[in-house]
Amino acid sequence: MKEISCKLLVVGAGPGGYVSAIRAGQLGIDTVIVEAKKPGGTCLTIGCIPSKALIHAAEEFDIVRRAASNGNGLLGISAASPAIDLAKTVAWKDGIVGRLTSGVSGLLKKARVKTVHGWARFRDGKTVEVETETGIQVIRAETIVIATGSVPVELPSLPFGGAVISSTEALSLKKVPGSLAVVGAGYIGLELGIAYAKLGSKVTVVEATDRILPLYDSELAKPVAKRLAALGVEVLLGAKAQGLAGAGDLTIAGADGTERRLAAEQILVAVGRKPAVEGWGLEELDLARAGAFIRIDDQCRTSMRGIFAIGDVTGEPMLAHRAMAQGEMVAEIVAGHKRSWDKRCIPAICFTDPEVVSAGLSPDEAKATGRELKIGLFPFSANGRAMTRHGEDGFVRVVARADNHVVLGIQAVGQGVSELAAAFGMAIEMGARLEDIAGTIHAHPTQGEAFQEAALKALGQALHI
Repeated sequence: MKEISCKLLVVGAGPGGYVSAIRAGQLGIDTVIVEAKKPGGTCLTIGCIPSKALIHAAEEFDIVRRAASNGNGLLGISAASPAIDLAKTVAWKDGIVGRLTSGVSGLLKKARVKTVHGWARFRDGKTVEVETETGIQVIRAETIVIATGSVPVELPSLPFGGAVISSTEALSLKKVPGSLAVVGAGYIGLELGIAYAKLGSKVTVVEATDRILPLYDSELAKPVAKRLAALGVEVLLGAKAQGLAGAGDLTIAGADGTERRLAAEQILVAVGRKPAVEGWGLEELDLARAGAFIRIDDQCRTSMRGIFAIGDVTGEPMLAHRAMAQGEMVAEIVAGHKRSWDKRCIPAICFTDPEVVSAGLSPDEAKATGRELKIGLFPFSANGRAMTRHGEDGFVRVVARADNHVVLGIQAVGQGVSELAAAFGMAIEMGARLEDIAGTIHAHPTQGEAFQEAALKALGQALHI
């Protein structure tokens, strides 16, 4: 049995874990990171990155397919009968993931972080044993960061296996299913559902609540609902998936209590994710919980001295960039720097068609503070760049205090608006006022002009509507 000691041990090499380890290494901290799979975690290997690759391929195929079906269409583009080899698409996606995981490994090595490959299990608050290919590796550390991430939620009535798949399997299918049932109309379900609809699947979405994207306000969801209808995606709201009835038949209970069967080659269950807290020996630790999550303070400290937790295992929002920010902060705290967690603005993006971005407070959240507000909304139907991209559906909306015009929240829905998230986050983080945004010269022609125009609208000075 081997044994090593270090100042900092990071358990899990997802976005939060590897960033924490790299930053700690840069600060001269003797750091070890443990990962059972490839570095990068869910986001890089089976989540954010591969899903965006599939979404991009689906968008490109949809453009060509529409050109072929319309002949010499609106843009004057025509094409022969297009086809897609999903196995080749998946291989291309896997190549991107491979390059990125290799890049993370290189960055860890550059920061002089020791990587131990294997499954970690806690013995106590200072000791972990890792099952490696060559035997048990015992690691003792002064400080530990738990960054074990999350896993898909499995429905008891629809356990994963066979035709029932999670997002992991949905990103590695070898052929496009003729029919796909998506259980859950959150961002994961709709991102993948829209992608497969563009690839040629007959997609049906089953959602238990009364609307799609329940974590976003209804105005942001409307353009997405319109696009789903245009793609031929059937959306069943107020409907609950009951289970399988025969090979490939999904039983659904409707809002009115009626039951129906839906035939589907594949059934994607995307009803959320839960913290990965099982199998790590966490029962050996006396960690306070917040529901199923590990409870942390504003420095990501747990209830046990010398143990931090970051990322999905600590609760919502389960976003890679949140985990990264937490990981960097924890490394600096361990190095003796004064840091705390400021979650004033964590942008959230839904890579549907059209895309959705939300930063800061929504109008309803801002109203709940009791303040008087100024809200400016500028539609992309009045933005030249959006029109040249067939991206007229959607808008940018700015929410600000009425008394001092400090911006509280910014939202957008539209084609390509994910790239505006940085500007939105920066404005809120820097304490921008409506006048700051309105007075900044935005390049023309860009969709970013809609951001400026929304601020002008809130000030009663709109120029192009």
